[in-house]
Amino acid sequence: MPESSQPVRVAINGFGRIGRCVLRALYENGYREQLQVVAVNELADIETISYMLRYDSTHGRFPGTVEVVDERHLLVNGDRICVRHEADSARHDWAALNVDLVLECSGQIKTRSECESHLSGGASKVLISNPADSEVDNTIIYGLNHHTLSPEQTIVSNGSCSTNCLLPLLTLLNKEFGIEAGVTTTIHSAMNDQPVIDAYHSDLRRTRSAVQSIIPVDTSLPLGIARLMPELAGKIESLHVRVPTINVSALDISLQLKSATDAAAVNALIQRAASSELQGILGITGEAHASIDFNHDPRSGVVDATQTRVSGGQLLKMLVWFDNEWGFANRMLDTARAMIRL
Repeated sequence: MPESSQPVRVAINGFGRIGRCVLRALYENGYREQLQVVAVNELADIETISYMLRYDSTHGRFPGTVEVVDERHLLVNGDRICVRHEADSARHDWAALNVDLVLECSGQIKTRSECESHLSGGASKVLISNPADSEVDNTIIYGLNHHTLSPEQTIVSNGSCSTNCLLPLLTLLNKEFGIEAGVTTTIHSAMNDQPVIDAYHSDLRRTRSAVQSIIPVDTSLPLGIARLMPELAGKIESLHVRVPTINVSALDISLQLKSATDAAAVNALIQRAASSELQGILGITGEAHASIDFNHDPRSGVVDATQTRVSGGQLLKMLVWFDNEWGFANRMLDTARAMIRL
């Protein structure tokens, strides 16, 4: 799917938090010349889709125009987008719309076999907005391994917001100091799989009100680390808690390093990377911040230099902020652009 003068035709399957953020970021970042969304598949009715694209409690009003043309079409900044309401992925007809790339943003599809229906429907490639099984062609953490993409890879995962935040940082630290072991805690904003008030859920902890408690949930982050950084397999354990905020999360990272260092050296390393090879991916700040300050921040993670600590020369503690919606949506677009250049 080599890049040409014509934008690549894109479909978004699932128009929830990430799907809408991807579309918004595409226009805000000026990527429309490279990527054109021509179709959205979402079960909700078109009036509700239009309303939720125009107004967002977290990211504000859409910075453009959104109009309902008819029951099957939206007009976004003058671009005509076909709206489908197909629940059966086997019935997607992407060929009829000349779709090149499907951004699989439903959050429900996690295997290669499930994604193949998009290819059978006529799309050339699929990019999944969540971790997927090992049968997909690649899992890309942009800024870490996007150079491993190749033309024959048709089904690719974009990992998770946490892996996109954590892995570039672990790579830097492991290369500079070596990592013996570590534990991370993801302090994550509430998500739509949690009830506002107590309600039934297969996970007993998630029966509890999201707005009243800090709630531990299971995480597969160590599996993602082991898959993408096999040199750290078995060395990193992870916890995950949900907190009563609507956006922006943090990673609390504890690492036992092989080489002695201090907080100033660690922060200097991050600053150099944030100004060079990881510019736009990783950031660092020395100001006194709260989580809300990073709402709508497009970077994968921002190290809070004021919170970096080193105990005994080798036990490192760090806090990294990340917008779990907007940062990840921007990495989806970065990976999509890398895929279309092949």
